[in-house]
Amino acid sequence: MSTLRVPQQVPPASEDCEQLKKAFKGWGTNEDLIISILGHRNAAQRKVIRQTYAEAYGEDLLKELEKELTSDFERSILLWTLDPAERDAFLANEATKKWTKSNQVLAEIACSRSSHELLMARQAYHSRYKKSLEEDVAHHTTGDFRKLLAPLVSSYRYEGDEVNLTLAKSEAKLLHEKISDKAYNDEDIIRILATRSKAQINATLNHYKNEFGNDINKDLKADPKDECLAILRATIKCLVRPEKYFEKSLRLAINKRGTDEGALSRVVTTRAEVDMKLIKEQYHKRNSVTLDQAIKKDTTGDYEKMLLALVGHEDA
Repeated sequence: MSTLRVPQQVPPASEDCEQLKKAFKGWGTNEDLIISILGHRNAAQRKVIRQTYAEAYGEDLLKELEKELTSDFERSILLWTLDPAERDAFLANEATKKWTKSNQVLAEIACSRSSHELLMARQAYHSRYKKSLEEDVAHHTTGDFRKLLAPLVSSYRYEGDEVNLTLAKSEAKLLHEKISDKAYNDEDIIRILATRSKAQINATLNHYKNEFGNDINKDLKADPKDECLAILRATIKCLVRPEKYFEKSLRLAINKRGTDEGALSRVVTTRAEVDMKLIKEQYHKRNSVTLDQAIKKDTTGDYEKMLLALVGHEDA
């Protein structure tokens, strides 16, 4: 499901580092050379490149990139070059510092990653910021949002496929009762979404639809302007249909006056090695144009080249 295109014969990390060092030298940075290397290496290979670069030149590759590059291209390269857990920690910290009620990034990270990936992100957060992600979520978010986000970011779900159908039926009924009563921040709703396995939640929501006639997210659109409901819908979508959530994120980032480069870079860099193929299929079906075409239309220069490389464009 990854769109990352890694060459069959990958050069040794030492050679990649030599080429990157060469790209930084002289009057102008060779951005194409940087993209040709970093835009075509997987997470494990990028990690070795960073380590090798530090050993060979006594410099942090990320700081070198930061010094040489600018704007959206710089951000996309830096996000991509980070280890996935470090990247999630960075994005989560950014989201807590700039937290608004419409910010869904914390729910996105908590619910679209595996239990192990979320645990690694929390460990990376602790190491990098010398405090816990849970602490920052508690400190920076408010009210009903904190009530949902705190248990989501501290969750460690069972990852198996086993499903308890009796539990699915009873919890579907419970969810329907709470939503009918507009008790959207009820502890039972939060407990189900924050603790049940993704397979169990999927079974519960399938039963919800079969028994009560509507997809749960349709019932959670009672007040389209309620940002707490928007976070709840994002949580559910990330848990059971992440490709639909990320397709919508890309559609909103691209299809408006002025591209939301922050969202575009975040989704492309975090999903290229995960499920970007599925997201691209969903995007094409939903928008009648390919994601590659949309990126070409909405971005330019090195930023465009980097994004196209990560989404697996044939000429990138």
